[in-house]
Amino acid sequence: MKETFLVKHAVGGRAFIDTGKNPIPYTWKQVEDQWIFTMQIEKAENIAELLKWKNELNVFIFQDIENEPTKKLWFYVGDDSVHYAEETGELTIVAKSQIVYIPEQFSAQL
Repeated sequence: MKETFLVKHAVGGRAFIDTGKNPIPYTWKQVEDQWIFTMQIEKAENIAELLKWKNELNVFIFQDIENEPTKKLWFYVGDDSVHYAEETGELTIVAKSQIVYIPEQFSAQL
């Protein structure tokens, strides 16, 4: 399985992190009713703009499995859910809700 991790401003907005274009180390896990995403960002200036919009972010995971349609997981980030530890270069994002969908299932029928 190939997985792409995205952090975007709003739904159709600018992508701040896209591991499909610029790979970075990240992990994610579900803990009770929330999802915790952790990534390494070496320089604080690389995420300064992301932090300006930290209350308006969405996280996406695209999972590509051979011979299956792409599955998209869309996570909503709440207020005070984005934190950057400059001393370790670790960015943490906590999401409290998720939608899983297959884009092919939502294509328009003419």
